[in-house]
Amino acid sequence: MLTLMLQPNVARQMVAALERAGQNEVGGVLMAEHVDVNEFKIAELTVHKRGALTSFVRRIEDALGRLTSFFIRTNRDYRRFNYIGEWHSHPIFELEPSSKDDASMMEILLDPAVGARFVVLVLVKLDARGCLLANAYLYLPDATRHRCGLTHESSPTLQSS
Repeated sequence: MLTLMLQPNVARQMVAALERAGQNEVGGVLMAEHVDVNEFKIAELTVHKRGALTSFVRRIEDALGRLTSFFIRTNRDYRRFNYIGEWHSHPIFELEPSSKDDASMMEILLDPAVGARFVVLVLVKLDARGCLLANAYLYLPDATRHRCGLTHESSPTLQSS
């Protein structure tokens, strides 16, 4: 099983984006560090601001500058630091991928320009107390989806549903 560790600064960025978006979906790209076998630390994210009540528009061009900066800062060590997937909110829905989410993730995974062997999708929302709720999913080239482990370093504000 794949495990993702959400860094506190990344969780804070997600919470701030969710608060700004309200009932509209919001999301972006995830960049991670490979820290152990099947274990990745989500180090950075982008926030794309084009969302509606029941949809989120993925715009990779919004993330290209941040991805490039990330790769420069990590000395282009792509085996250790790389794009790992996407995140977006489901403010009024369960934290389960929709059929559109599944199709989008498979499209990304199978895109030769991306060159990924797998991708992850992290779905998030805030509970009534403002705590971050999140679930993570792994997509593989054989068109399967698997639930991932998701942890948050030193903070009780992340709950996996």
